[in-house]
Amino acid sequence: MDLQSLVDGAERDRIAKLVVGAVVHDRGRVLILRRSLSDDFLPGIEELPSGGVEAGESLMEALARELAEEVGWSGPVEPDAGFTASFDYVSGSGRPARQYTFGLAWNGSPVVLSGEHTGHRWIAPGELGATDLSPESRQTIREWAAHTAASTS
Repeated sequence: MDLQSLVDGAERDRIAKLVVGAVVHDRGRVLILRRSLSDDFLPGIEELPSGGVEAGESLMEALARELAEEVGWSGPVEPDAGFTASFDYVSGSGRPARQYTFGLAWNGSPVVLSGEHTGHRWIAPGELGATDLSPESRQTIREWAAHTAASTS
């Protein structure tokens, strides 16, 4: 996976903000988080673990930091080979943003939420209808499930 080409593509497309996310998975189920109601951007919705890339950070450094902050992840971040999803949106500050989402096997540690989230659960891709995930997050999970099915067959 050429991470620099992802960054270069976003710059070429005049994307002002980069965001990283993860389809954290364990035995075919995916971790989703519930945003705090006090959040200014999309309060209360369910989402994948994600967050903005800070100045000077690589995509993987940002992903490791966000996972540590949001779910208490510790240890290495080793994305699934061959899977990266992306979508564009307008950030809460009105800037064009692009989220790159990577698949990542759960490391087995307990989920420890930050104040940004009020809950979490594990869902199977077939349970997307019982969530209030954004259409983009639903599509990302569908893409991950298709990739996983293709790579195991």
